[in-house]
Amino acid sequence: MKKYCFVLVMVGLLWVESGYSQSISAEKVLEKAIAFHDPNGNWKQLEATFKVVMETPDRPKRTSTIHVDFPKQLFTLTVAQGENTSFFNITPNSCVITLNDSEDFSEEDKEKMRLTCERGNFMKDYYTYLYGLPMKLNDPGTHLDPYIQTKTFKGKEYVVVKATYDAKVGKDTWYFYFDPVTYAMEVYQFYHDERKNDGEYILLDGLENIGGIKMPKTRAWYTNKEDKYLGTDTLFKL
Repeated sequence: MKKYCFVLVMVGLLWVESGYSQSISAEKVLEKAIAFHDPNGNWKQLEATFKVVMETPDRPKRTSTIHVDFPKQLFTLTVAQGENTSFFNITPNSCVITLNDSEDFSEEDKEKMRLTCERGNFMKDYYTYLYGLPMKLNDPGTHLDPYIQTKTFKGKEYVVVKATYDAKVGKDTWYFYFDPVTYAMEVYQFYHDERKNDGEYILLDGLENIGGIKMPKTRAWYTNKEDKYLGTDTLFKL
């Protein structure tokens, strides 16, 4: 009888483990993750300045200073790389670009350094998306798969949420990996075409408090297919 009960207990434990992904919704996982990263709900009203240093193999270090003021709908970006410093000031109704403190730069420099308003808006979306995660997963046009997965990645088990987007928002498929106890976001991964195993995964390490929000201190980028190291971003509070 004891042996029979032990078997039932073990079967029950296995069922609980395998059924964990069905015991919590994607919305609940996101709610817990946001409670960890933005416990006071500061994201939508964020006004902050921070610096991101990007180091990639065989390229000069790039230092980006970002200022966001969401209530005023203001985004500024200063990029220093090599001998040049470019600056973008983006609002809903204006776009100002300078190169080495001058608005007068050549067409050659404009093309080479992508000094356009389109590029400025792209970088605004890029930085506010990545450093706004996981809060940005509540944005319109984002679709969370209701089926929660558990995956082991780099030797650690995670709760994983899959996200897809309306075509006008984005075409990639993303996976977000959360610690199953704290719900801290520790990895994210995207594919252009998952069948080809293309795209990249990003390992997050450490935390930096920016305006009351716990943002990843470092992000190390790798290709999915070749597992090739691409570079590391390091965040600094200013």
